[in-house]
Amino acid sequence: MGVSFDKIDGAALLKFDIQPAANAVSEADRAAKLKDPGFGRVFTDHMAIVRYNQTDGWHGARIESRANFPLDPAAAVLHYAQEIFEGLKAYVREDGGVNLFRPDANARRFRNSADRMAMAPLPEPVFIDAIEQLVRIDRAWIPSGEGSLYLRPFMVASEIFLGVKPSAEYIFAVIASPVGSYFKGGPAPVSIWVSENYTRAAIGGTGAVKCGGNYAASLRAQAEAISHGCDQVVFLDAVERRYIEELGGMNIFFVFEDGSLLTPPLGTILPGITRDSIIALAKDKGTQVREEPYTLDQWRADAASGKLKEAFACGTAAVISPIGQVRSASGDFTINGGAAGPVAMGLRKQLVDIQYGRAPDQHNWIRKVL
Repeated sequence: MGVSFDKIDGAALLKFDIQPAANAVSEADRAAKLKDPGFGRVFTDHMAIVRYNQTDGWHGARIESRANFPLDPAAAVLHYAQEIFEGLKAYVREDGGVNLFRPDANARRFRNSADRMAMAPLPEPVFIDAIEQLVRIDRAWIPSGEGSLYLRPFMVASEIFLGVKPSAEYIFAVIASPVGSYFKGGPAPVSIWVSENYTRAAIGGTGAVKCGGNYAASLRAQAEAISHGCDQVVFLDAVERRYIEELGGMNIFFVFEDGSLLTPPLGTILPGITRDSIIALAKDKGTQVREEPYTLDQWRADAASGKLKEAFACGTAAVISPIGQVRSASGDFTINGGAAGPVAMGLRKQLVDIQYGRAPDQHNWIRKVL
């Protein structure tokens, strides 16, 4: 059974009804929470919410108190996993204003994810407006210094039924969480476990979609990595079990002695916005960037010979994490003596400086909210 999603484009004209929280956290309590918010543990006073059904299309756009919303036990998301999400941050500039970094790219990816998951596509202007409205009303929750406000837009299927078909009703929401610096004392190299028993995605699957099922499927492999004393897991391709794909939640790059970069090609991996930004910044400097398959055996041999100088993972939360050690059932090896390399750290500084407004934004990536 198919579902036709109409009344979509008109939703771009939706106006958010702003309903300030009646019981907002006090200034003193907020200050206490912001001293060490960690990641994804503290939440702001408000949330954005928009609903979809086939009669009204997208409607009821509101900014309201962050609270539980009811889901029937037969809601489609609970049984058939129609769910997608995004992640991006708001950053405080030195002049006190607030930046968003490439929210248009998140909006496009969200719409693409909805299409793959047979969900109602959310107009990109509504996606961006929901985020901006939430940032404006919860501006006081953004930590100072290298902290930021992590934004989590998501959509769930809310129609009440049991049966394998696309839902005809959806809830789109955005919540926000203040986060401190991801690394205490600067980025430290991480250790990686190569998963040779589990795969993350296959051609034709949902590997390129930001849906919860992908992350659920990575958890067993991540647990295996932790049991071997590693910080993260990296997956191989599902067909030959040879080619490096991506980490449980991050893309990966390799840096070679000739200065070139290599990253696995898109298709079965998430088209990371940080990944895309790194490629652009590297090319700005004349660096050759190859999007090509790269095997575990090549990785091991290039690290041993010195041809490979650095490897790093990237994503919204950590920006860039240097990789110091790789462990697997077939043997361990070290990269760059286990230390962070200059290319990874240089790209990280360049990207973070753009996000916080400390460096020129030559690609027009920054959207000023305040």
